[in-house]
Amino acid sequence: MENMNNFKFIDLFSGMGGIRLGFESIGGRCVYSSEWDKSAQLTYEANFGEVPDGDITKVEPSSIPDHDILLGGFPCQAFSICGDRKGFSDTRGTLFFNIEEILKVKRPYAFLLENVKSLKSHDGGRTFEIIIEHLEALGYHTHHEVLNTLNYGLPHKRERAFIVGFRDDLEFKFPNPMLKRKSLSDILENDEAVESKYWVSDKIQKNRIKKVKGVPPFPSMWHENKSGNISALEFSCALRAGASYNYLLVNGVRRPTARELLRLQGFPEDFKIVVPYTQLRKQAGNSVSVPVIKEIAKAMKEAIEHKKKRAVYKQPFLVGLERGARV
Repeated sequence: MENMNNFKFIDLFSGMGGIRLGFESIGGRCVYSSEWDKSAQLTYEANFGEVPDGDITKVEPSSIPDHDILLGGFPCQAFSICGDRKGFSDTRGTLFFNIEEILKVKRPYAFLLENVKSLKSHDGGRTFEIIIEHLEALGYHTHHEVLNTLNYGLPHKRERAFIVGFRDDLEFKFPNPMLKRKSLSDILENDEAVESKYWVSDKIQKNRIKKVKGVPPFPSMWHENKSGNISALEFSCALRAGASYNYLLVNGVRRPTARELLRLQGFPEDFKIVVPYTQLRKQAGNSVSVPVIKEIAKAMKEAIEHKKKRAVYKQPFLVGLERGARV
């Protein structure tokens, strides 16, 4: 990889383009994208000016443009604690092997893969072991970590597993937590400006007040878990694509707006919303948190550039040895 100021990447299982935003922020150029969901394609096209390719299983790896870094938030339902956790017995789980085939054929210098936290513990850790074994068998040196969005500038508790790989054995470190983060006050709109369609019924509000634990802070996100327990927190629990409409309520009275959902994931204010709320909610629930990706991208860039600097530094020494010079 010659130039981190003008590197090329591909964006697989691209969703809304959150991973793309992170790597564009450090100078990368996307040369290929893939996303099968039609509604997500509309959002992607509106914001990036291109329609992603469809089903990656029908794409010949050799037809994908050459690239330096492969990016992929491959489908997580097969490993999620909210799903059936079938792993590689689930067709969606086997989509990892499409990534593996692309890495094998195109040989990019590096990759970043993202999935749910429970990927690492699925099937007693064996699923994750298989993934790492396959990646390392291709000659990649891997690094993996679970990062929480809450530690990277946003009031959003969202833990995700990340796998980074390089063809060289680089000194890579995942980014340290940030010292500061936004508050919900920075995210939420004034209630007076929020459309009536986001407000829940009096019955639901009373039910939440009856069940909520402790004295709720203000502002707060009220979260209802699978057991029906209500917690009012100074941050949002993880956005989920398939959760009930009312599992997260702002101050116990209304659903988060489309723009608020995007803010909780760190998307810029000028990010275009072109799909109905139902679809945007699904896409935000499936998305990565942009600030987390930006920090990982910076760390990858630093590791690669550090390798270049070490190579340049060693060159005079090596040349001297070749000429028989004393050292």
